[in-house]
Amino acid sequence: MKINALGKTLAIAAVLGVAAGAAQAADRVLKIQTSSNASHASLAYLNEEWVPKLETMTGGALTVELLPVDAVVPRRETAEAIAVGILDGDLTSINYFAGIDPAFALMGDLIAGYDSADQIQAFCAQGGGKEMLQKLYDTHFPGVHVIGCGAYAREAFVSKVPVRGVADLEGLKIRSPEGLAADVFKRAGAAPVSMSGSETYGALEKGVIDAADNSAYANNDANGMHKIAKYPIFPGIHSTPILQFTVSQAVYDELSEQERVALETWYLAAYNGLRQHFDRLDRQLVARDKAAGEIEVIDWPQEERDALREIAQAAWNDFAAGSDLAKEVFDAHVAFMKEAGLL
Repeated sequence: MKINALGKTLAIAAVLGVAAGAAQAADRVLKIQTSSNASHASLAYLNEEWVPKLETMTGGALTVELLPVDAVVPRRETAEAIAVGILDGDLTSINYFAGIDPAFALMGDLIAGYDSADQIQAFCAQGGGKEMLQKLYDTHFPGVHVIGCGAYAREAFVSKVPVRGVADLEGLKIRSPEGLAADVFKRAGAAPVSMSGSETYGALEKGVIDAADNSAYANNDANGMHKIAKYPIFPGIHSTPILQFTVSQAVYDELSEQERVALETWYLAAYNGLRQHFDRLDRQLVARDKAAGEIEVIDWPQEERDALREIAQAAWNDFAAGSDLAKEVFDAHVAFMKEAGLL
């Protein structure tokens, strides 16, 4: 595990600048590393709207300090850091741990599976998702306690050419994460290209790629993607990444029963608020762009979304064969999706 001087400096800066001053007044402040950059709107929203509420809910006994991605440890090492007490917890992408077990890939983002972040919230809270994630941690990272999991936005899709259905993916050069997402796009006839998010704008501009699995509509708008990729798909067709909220089991054991309930209730409320906030923001921007007429916002008909989901199911099956836990995650998803009428 690499805990370098820069990481420590960033952590100190986060203590001074990211967390609200009121948070420092709480009796106990849990240091939680997130998957958000310091400039992300989601991190600002949680810090401004929800972090103060946790202190209020616990009568000043408990709050959290949300640190940016990589502030203390590299993003893929948070689970180890939590288990040994370097971090109190994380609020981060489950996909970061896909290299440990394909179960994390299926748990982190069932590509083309769900139609909305709300469905994923329900899977995690009522459909066995949280319990399944805890089983993964008990197996691979003992000492980590899962508070909850969920998604706050379905990623939109940016494209320089119209993509109105599965057939239009044929031959398309798409920036995509490695693993399950790339596998699904390849099965649909596209040519996945792996690159970091910071390279996406330049690659689109230069024609290295035609389209990108990138981020929520509001983030794509803020990053200027629609200036060069004028055929976004919204709502998205592919990725709805699931994030986890975990704490050290030792920390959890030290909390009172009232603090545990407050922490779990706070997380559910905060993520519902975050989901509603970004859904509203995305739709406001879509309405603005449709009215302006400078870009064409494409909404796939349900039959095309169903066709991509059918293609994706073959990839899900292959990943499910990767380990016993991956099969359990797959079965949990499928059982819930059938109940929800998605399969």
